[in-house]
Amino acid sequence: MGVEPGRLQFSWISSAESTKFVDVVTKVTEAVKTLGPNQRFVKKEAKVA
Repeated sequence: MGVEPGRLQFSWISSAESTKFVDVVTKVTEAVKTLGPNQRFVKKEAKVA
């Protein structure tokens, strides 16, 4: 199983494009928050030995 769609994004941003950086980070953060926790890493229940 790979990375869930929408959790990995790439964008080319120059160091001179601070406004673009802020926009991209904001959009990616909102997209990932909308997806919720990654189900691959959420424990269903604790194992008791």
